[in-house]
Amino acid sequence: MKRIIILGSTGSIGTQTAEVVRENAEELTITALAAGSNVAKMEEQIREFHPRYVAMWSEEAAADLRARVRDLEVTVYSGMDGLLALASMEEYDVLVTAIVGMIGIRPTIAAIENGKDIALANKETLVTAGHIIMPLAANKGVSILPVDSEHSAIFQSMNGEPKKRIAKILLTASGGPFRGKSKDDLRHIRVEDALKHPNWSMGHKITIDSATMVNKGLEIMEAKWLFGVVYDQITVVVHPQSIVHSAVEYVDGAVIAQLGIPDMKLPIQYALFYPDRRVMNQKKLDLFEIAKLTFEEPDTETFEGLPLALKAGKCGGTMPTVFNAANEMAVSMFLKREIGFLDITKTIRECMENHKVIENPDLEQILHTEQETYEFIRNRK
Repeated sequence: MKRIIILGSTGSIGTQTAEVVRENAEELTITALAAGSNVAKMEEQIREFHPRYVAMWSEEAAADLRARVRDLEVTVYSGMDGLLALASMEEYDVLVTAIVGMIGIRPTIAAIENGKDIALANKETLVTAGHIIMPLAANKGVSILPVDSEHSAIFQSMNGEPKKRIAKILLTASGGPFRGKSKDDLRHIRVEDALKHPNWSMGHKITIDSATMVNKGLEIMEAKWLFGVVYDQITVVVHPQSIVHSAVEYVDGAVIAQLGIPDMKLPIQYALFYPDRRVMNQKKLDLFEIAKLTFEEPDTETFEGLPLALKAGKCGGTMPTVFNAANEMAVSMFLKREIGFLDITKTIRECMENHKVIENPDLEQILHTEQETYEFIRNRK
């Protein structure tokens, strides 16, 4: 029986991970869960999966949850201390990091130091601290198993091949809801428009990231660390059908790709059972029904998030943290209707232009840079 902890259990990836556990109850069990503020959903998950330990981000939410589940044998923690307590436990095998934001970094490091494998769905961990995470995982003999559909596809396409034979990673992107639109078209985009992704059902933050294509920029930086390549080896390919989840081109010109319907449960299940595969009771890919697959170059003039991400990644040091933190705050402001859609990448660019890079930052410097970036945005005139 494989024992798992899910950080971010009430979000999109977390609830789909719970579905995978439900469908494989004879082989998977949940030891602990953590979430932000959705107490009602957490109570529901506790009563179904019977974890011994859970954590909520705020003490207020934790107190509410304790009152709701006082009839059960479950310990409820709160805050970062709670996340670290879960990650440092002995009685589990895999930590699923589906939590959103840079708060996922410290528990991920704690789990790696604890010798636990990581099923990674938190982009920020490698974007901002890849230079810390990957060497630590190698030193501890821990596997970092990608859960993002694109990185899972690359991982599967590389299976059994030495990295030195990789010529190029072809990272696919749907193009989001605004593919083909000009910058003028995007000046008056509403929140409701940006949340209408054509193919995927995701949380609000990642859906907005897909609409700006910042999400693909974050994935470029994540892929660099996950697969040990340089940025010039990563090419973004817009693929509106979201059937080819990504591909790898080898030195002999062969291209190996992973295809499937747009369903996050497949990469989640693959990560949890790797290197094995299990039957999934879902709709299968029908190429006759799909009929046609198309591919385009990304519009980097309209969607500035991509070139800004590449610039941040190549700059290195604390610049990827600035890119990520600026985007997080700008997306939050857009969702609150405080700024316009194009102001998201404008905010990122301004933060990057005003940052003095720290080379090879430690964790405290990374977290300090995050807070500095938030303060810069708050204090802008």
